[in-house]
Amino acid sequence: MKNLCLFLTLIGFSALAADFPVTINSCGHPVTFKQPPQRAVIHDINMAEMAFALNLQNRIVGLTGITGWYKMTPEFQKKMGQIPELAPKYPSLETLLAANTDFFFAGWNYGMKVGGDVTPEKLSPYGISTFVLSESCIFAGVKPPKASMDLLYNDQHTLGKIFGKEKEALALIDEWKRRLMALPQRAVESSPLKVFIYDSGEDKPFTSGKYAMPTAIIEAAGGQNIMDSLEASWTSASWEAVAAANPDFIILLDYQNGSDAETLRRFLESHPLMKLTSAVKQRRYLKLQYAELTPGPANIVAVEKLAYAMYGGDRS
Repeated sequence: MKNLCLFLTLIGFSALAADFPVTINSCGHPVTFKQPPQRAVIHDINMAEMAFALNLQNRIVGLTGITGWYKMTPEFQKKMGQIPELAPKYPSLETLLAANTDFFFAGWNYGMKVGGDVTPEKLSPYGISTFVLSESCIFAGVKPPKASMDLLYNDQHTLGKIFGKEKEALALIDEWKRRLMALPQRAVESSPLKVFIYDSGEDKPFTSGKYAMPTAIIEAAGGQNIMDSLEASWTSASWEAVAAANPDFIILLDYQNGSDAETLRRFLESHPLMKLTSAVKQRRYLKLQYAELTPGPANIVAVEKLAYAMYGGDRS
């Protein structure tokens, strides 16, 4: 039996080795991996959940950028296990070097800043390869197409290739697509409901433009982002523009599992323009957490919640 186990293990290693080297596209730049990363650091809750979906915990030596902004859910903490959080917000170069990191999964404005000390170019001389979240490429001057669910699907597939788990990634993506195919649909003769994403801000609302993940989530659920004409990712708008678009539905971004969304709701219901919109008058809101609105597995849950909230149907 021992010999059989050793034989099967060797076969597994041989099959994995056959998948390498692998070259992936990271914001338009090729990155080659001769073997799967062994000491990965993952930034932000959404990208960590992408890694957890492939059961990569044994290859992760640390997470960054979580508790500095929002609360972890019990489910996330369970999946995280004993993996340490190396920095509550953005990591420094020293933080990554101290962990003997060989791979960093992050994005522009998701753990890295253009011109900062932690960038693919700055990390490469230390033997740290980087995969940049595709949604964030616009912040580095790469103009993408309009946001779609492919932002999630392609990045999850790429992460699978990097770690020698392409088959698992493709199976996961197929399951996500099946779930979205089963959602309630709006009536053919009706127009999509107009949706506004409210992240934060009182003088000006911080929201999602054409290139941010919420546009893809809203469209996958059968709606339309009222700010999808903005040639931007996450950005500020004006209350006049939002009120003039008269949203039918408002998504409230909830960082702290309840309190933030309620603060946003109360503000909208007291705002002289927004209190006159259809969504506010009918109190048509949906609270979604940060991980549900940034690229990651929770996007599928977000689409499901929004589709049922807008178009009804039996969730049983």
